[in-house]
Amino acid sequence: MPIHELKEQIGRLPEQPGVYLYFNEGGDTIYVGKARVLRDRVRNYLGAYGSNPKTDALLDEVVRLEVIVTDSVVEALALENNLIKQRSPRYNILLRDDKNYPFLQLTTNEAFPRVLVARGVQRDGSFYAGPFMPAHFARKTMSLTHRLFGMRSCNEVITGKRDRPCLEYDIKRCIAPCVDTICTEADYGRAVDDARLFLEGKNDELVKTLRARMQAAADGERFEEAAQARDALRTVQTLHDRQQKMATTQLGHRDVFGLKLGPAGVAVQVFQVRSGRVVERVELGTEEPIVGSSEGEVLEAAIQQFYELRSAPAEVHVPADPDEQEALETWLSSRAGHRVRIVVPQRGEKRGFVDLANRNAAIAYQTRFNQTQTAQYDALETLQQVLALPSLPRRIECFDISTIQGSETVASMVVCEEGRMRRSEYRKFRIRNSTQDDFAAMHEVVLRRYRKLLELGGLFPDLVLIDGGKGQLSAAYAALESLGLANLVAVGIAKKEELIYTREHRDPIALAAHDPALLLIQRIRDEAHRFAVTFHRQARSMRDLRSDLDEVSGVGSRRRKTLLTTFGSVAGVRRATREELAAVVGAKTADAVLAFFASRP
Repeated sequence: MPIHELKEQIGRLPEQPGVYLYFNEGGDTIYVGKARVLRDRVRNYLGAYGSNPKTDALLDEVVRLEVIVTDSVVEALALENNLIKQRSPRYNILLRDDKNYPFLQLTTNEAFPRVLVARGVQRDGSFYAGPFMPAHFARKTMSLTHRLFGMRSCNEVITGKRDRPCLEYDIKRCIAPCVDTICTEADYGRAVDDARLFLEGKNDELVKTLRARMQAAADGERFEEAAQARDALRTVQTLHDRQQKMATTQLGHRDVFGLKLGPAGVAVQVFQVRSGRVVERVELGTEEPIVGSSEGEVLEAAIQQFYELRSAPAEVHVPADPDEQEALETWLSSRAGHRVRIVVPQRGEKRGFVDLANRNAAIAYQTRFNQTQTAQYDALETLQQVLALPSLPRRIECFDISTIQGSETVASMVVCEEGRMRRSEYRKFRIRNSTQDDFAAMHEVVLRRYRKLLELGGLFPDLVLIDGGKGQLSAAYAALESLGLANLVAVGIAKKEELIYTREHRDPIALAAHDPALLLIQRIRDEAHRFAVTFHRQARSMRDLRSDLDEVSGVGSRRRKTLLTTFGSVAGVRRATREELAAVVGAKTADAVLAFFASRP
């Protein structure tokens, strides 16, 4: 293993927190990881081969190692996140969000902020809200901030010294910060705060603020200002009542993560809850499978990447404990400016919300990765759990025997990969030992198949499926053990009862009639049966077409057909004279035909 060539370097690594980077032969960074103790973490890779396919593939490519020491694991977490973002290493979990939808940008990095439509979130000091779905809702919301709060929409440099306001002020879509005698910087600052509350979905706080402002203006006999606050209050309350959003008064401000991790990839749903209402939904996902990753590892990556450009609320609810939870909480708290807790709710309304996010993630997973494909993977996952397989049964080979009273016994083998049949890899066998014993036939075909694979160094299946019960399964295992392949897992499925037999269990396993795992096994078994029956029919047809002429030296299929066509049958050929035969197939062959029939009674 290439990783063992780095053993001496690993032994000299510091016992401090930090980040380690793996490189391939091309000099590309293929993995970035963090560690509380660099030497211990990296040393674990020396014995990690075989733990999962992802780690195996990584270790096969590693040729160089670099480390960066940090003062704490929290700093290592932040550095790891930045390096992953910069270098996009192929073996790290890289999630993408739904950037097809626009955001609203409140340019708080300007003296007099504006509200703009943005296609992505940038780290530029601005406040971002969204994404907005459908896209036109972003522009409608932006227009509403102009009408409700008088946010400016111009690109002008604001000094407050303009002689008179523009048309936007006259049509009540801007409070004119360009004229300081009309709107001071403090007045505009209050409008910005209101707009931010509105964009954050904190409508209850906004309603209280507007109501207090309206009352204060009325008490001070500033009736035009009071009327403006009243109109804004009515609009916000109307929008509040019309919003068709999931709500519960006890959830406060928090983000809720839902996760679906499957063989095809990952889908993450994040519900942003403000004042007990879901104000936004963000989807994260991968574009390719993630093999060998745990839920904790995926959640850690999702939290890091989601909050890279966002501020976290006081609580983040997740379906499982993420890796390095304590370090993540410290990192999020330092970025947000307040304490952030990562919580795994166990019961009640909060757990129900996490389950809801998980269901939405499952739907997004099916949509993202194609429903048919995910259904196949679900069946493979179920099969792995039911049979306690060490890995997902991505490749399944199935055997079936076809015979009639021991006559023309044949066998078939079909291959299913990733839930799909691979016709190019089907094989058919003639059973060499004349027997009426299905068990012996199964032993022979399994022996021949995997002896050949051993010679070729071929790809072995994750699961061997036998059409039959305990007897056929025992015969198959006997063949595998004789080849030293007893580590391969084989199961049998009996017809009619549709029970699954394994070597480890005395009693067969019964799955529900509509269980996806059973439906997959049935589909593979039925295909093997169809292929075997088709081959058996061909073998019988070839037998039925044989005649005594096949045994005559010098008479092949072409001359046999000519003789039968000319004389009508084998009996007609037998009655023909030498001259008649010679006229059709020549003198030499005519003599051979006559000699053959003369030797037979």
